[in-house]
Amino acid sequence: MKAAVVGGTGYGAVELIRIIQRHPYIELVSVISKSHHGDQVEEVFPHLSRIVSYTMDAYDIHKMEKEADVVFFAAPSGVSKELIPECIEAGLKCVDLSGDFRLQGEELNCLWYNQTPPPEALAEQAVYGLTELYWEAIQESTIVANPGCYPTAALLGLIPVIKNGWGGTSSIVIDGKSGISGAGRGMSLNTHYSEANENVKAYKVGKHQHIPEIEQFLSREHGMEVTVSFTTHLVPMTRGLMCTISLPLEEQVNTKEVIDYYRTFYSRHPFVRIMEKEVFPSTKGVYGSNFCDIGLHADERTGRLTIVSAIDNLGKGAAGQAIQNVNVMNGWDERTGLMHVPVYP
Repeated sequence: MKAAVVGGTGYGAVELIRIIQRHPYIELVSVISKSHHGDQVEEVFPHLSRIVSYTMDAYDIHKMEKEADVVFFAAPSGVSKELIPECIEAGLKCVDLSGDFRLQGEELNCLWYNQTPPPEALAEQAVYGLTELYWEAIQESTIVANPGCYPTAALLGLIPVIKNGWGGTSSIVIDGKSGISGAGRGMSLNTHYSEANENVKAYKVGKHQHIPEIEQFLSREHGMEVTVSFTTHLVPMTRGLMCTISLPLEEQVNTKEVIDYYRTFYSRHPFVRIMEKEVFPSTKGVYGSNFCDIGLHADERTGRLTIVSAIDNLGKGAAGQAIQNVNVMNGWDERTGLMHVPVYP
């Protein structure tokens, strides 16, 4: 399968390039950049020298129609909704790593992303690409809305206990922490070295764009509206993301019972690893990989369940999950090109 990457100078794009290089069934034929077309990709990313050699292209649907089978959109929100319609018309499969196709309805898109939604007909075609939950729909899809990094960690942690009724939805609290690469490659005061180094800072409190995404799919799985308290923090590391989640337990269950249930729930899904009792994940444990590690603790004293979920925000939180979804879309083993050992230490 021949692939094009739109938005070729971001961290998500270069992670896609890294994974595709070792994928046996995907060949990268075009890296598209509005700002760097005509430049060599190794000029933008010197670490690719003698490994990858591409001249970055300008966007050209006619060229892509002739050369590509699948398009990964790693551009900022607002780009894919404009370009995907003609890509679908040209017979291309599309995986969108931005937020354009994640939320349903104009009101949510305007409120949280400050933009109008994509055309309704296309929005209805898009499948939410949380692979472990929506495998069957992804198999039949031509547009996959890749989940955000925080929602991936939060939803994989929460959905099992919400679906079986053990977890109450009255007071779900999610404490999220992400490395600085989650903010993208563009410069800002928050990601300036002097501001971010040796500092932990809460940001977008009460208004993070991933809040409605988490609530939308928790509500879908629960069958009733679910709201969450979600607070994000920037931590001084390059990549890695952790969500520490607390919610009330509706039934008296112990930690072993919860762990056993989660292992059964994810038994067919190789990228979700459930930790042993009293063992909790770390971002180092998933660094550079497509794994999501989950630790669990049922607190008999407070009657609450603590879930700790860790991913690499550029791996399972972006490019890795995009490749996993393409594997599923094409009927390949979902592990293809992704079963490499996390970088440790």
